[in-house]
Amino acid sequence: MLFSMILSCSSKAVRLKTLIYHWHRQKSFAAAMSEALDKLELETEARKAAKLADEESVKETNRIKRTLKRKKWVDWKTQDEEDAASGVKRAPFDPADRVKRKKSAILLSYCGANYYGMQRNPGMQTIEEELFKAMLKHKWITEDSFEQVQIACFQRAARTDKGVSAARQVCSVKLPDELDLEAFNADLPEQIRLFGVERVTKGFNAKDQCNARTYTYTLPTVSFASSEEKIEDLHDTFRITPELLEKVRATLKLYEGTKNFHNFTSKKNFLDPSAKRFIMSFVSSDPFLSPQEIEFVTLKVKGQSFMLHQIRKMVGLAIAIVRGNTTTESLERALTEERLDLPMAPGLGLVLDTVHYERYNDRYGKDGIHNPLTWEKQEKQVQEFIEKEIFSQIYKTEAEQRNMLDWLGTLHYHSYDTRRDEAPPPPDGKRNKEGPNDDNDE
Repeated sequence: MLFSMILSCSSKAVRLKTLIYHWHRQKSFAAAMSEALDKLELETEARKAAKLADEESVKETNRIKRTLKRKKWVDWKTQDEEDAASGVKRAPFDPADRVKRKKSAILLSYCGANYYGMQRNPGMQTIEEELFKAMLKHKWITEDSFEQVQIACFQRAARTDKGVSAARQVCSVKLPDELDLEAFNADLPEQIRLFGVERVTKGFNAKDQCNARTYTYTLPTVSFASSEEKIEDLHDTFRITPELLEKVRATLKLYEGTKNFHNFTSKKNFLDPSAKRFIMSFVSSDPFLSPQEIEFVTLKVKGQSFMLHQIRKMVGLAIAIVRGNTTTESLERALTEERLDLPMAPGLGLVLDTVHYERYNDRYGKDGIHNPLTWEKQEKQVQEFIEKEIFSQIYKTEAEQRNMLDWLGTLHYHSYDTRRDEAPPPPDGKRNKEGPNDDNDE
């Protein structure tokens, strides 16, 4: 009997303990849930408050911008009296500060012999730096535009490299209606001249609307003499034969058409789509004598666009083929996937001759509002400048320094075979971050 009572009491104690345990557990879970919900509510409120603060900040910023855009009327009488008391005199109103500027195309010629290329480069003497300084002085552009030329929508048709000249460079920029070209040119160096300005459409872009570019390369005919001849004694007296000139022209013609020119630039892979370029024509002029009685020819190449050093490498390989340093097989292999060691001709004779706007001219040149960008009225002035500042510099430098002779002496160092001195560019065709390799870098 006693044992039964003890067992009964023990069972009740266990059940009571179990009930108390479950009650405490349920209470703990409910408390945790309550705390979690409270925390979530606080976080939600905090996010709402942060969002409202951001919205108020944006509204305040927009309000300030609207306030700044509003014209602030000044009581000049009171302002002048206060300035006079402090010894300050108000500057007279300059109408140029409120001149409306419209999109224009300018025709520019320059000799690049003493410049580090066309494009503006801090600390370097460039064509654009001289151009922008003159524009700012004559108030063609504002102070803000001088610091950031994108404000004036400036764009060049082609970017010429160090030492490369341009006979007919075209740039687009917003300019005033009234322009004094004579006064403007008086503030430019003699090696740079602006010959014409034409109003163009609002969306005109000198680079994007340009559908072709023509470059010339002027060099002494002794460049094509046989590699077996002692050309040091022939520099001034060499005269090219009709047969040799025909060989030059036949070699240049091999470049025409759409081909892969990855071997004629740097850091481009054969699989890179941008390595393919369309060469419309590549010809040679008849030989002529310079004022120093040295015989020259001018090679002229027209294409949609060109890569860095492409023309100089095309000329370099053509010279090597004609001279006998290699054969046309090297040119054929250079247009395939192989990576070959090819020479690059000196930069002295390279000139941006013309940028073409046939499509723009066909669409807008006869609309009665815009003139075609053919620059026919300025052609005489341009030709005079080319002869005086560009070609004369090429003739004089070649006669005095014999740059071409020095370069010809290095042709036999090239293998014209597969290159093994460096790894090929990555197959994805991405550009190297070390430097630009864009179109129109010649």
